[in-house]
Amino acid sequence: MNGLHLIADLYRCRCNAGLLLDRDTLETLCETESSSAGLTPLGCYFYQFSDEAGEQAGVTGTVVLAESHIAIHTWPETGDVTLDVYVCNFSRDNSDRAQAVYDNIIAALDPSDIVAHRVTRGKILETA
Repeated sequence: MNGLHLIADLYRCRCNAGLLLDRDTLETLCETESSSAGLTPLGCYFYQFSDEAGEQAGVTGTVVLAESHIAIHTWPETGDVTLDVYVCNFSRDNSDRAQAVYDNIIAALDPSDIVAHRVTRGKILETA
């Protein structure tokens, strides 16, 4: 089950407001970047939050990949986003593909500041 998990907290994103506010726009970005990087989207679920006046607020969403998943959450009122890209490397090394999706989504969001973590998951088990 070894894999790569890329995690980012993105602050004060300078992108078009639609990326932080509109479910369809954010879903399209995540699904398109996954496919473009050579990963296999199996399905998406994105939820549009609304404020008290019924106006669009943040979005939370996931893209389920054959290789694992992408999760993203937006706070448009502060311009902040959390992003997780996780791929397993069971049948092939997907690390470069994960890095491409991660980099391209971050570039589209254009944050002022990033706190990022790169986690290698799993281990090789020795057999007797």
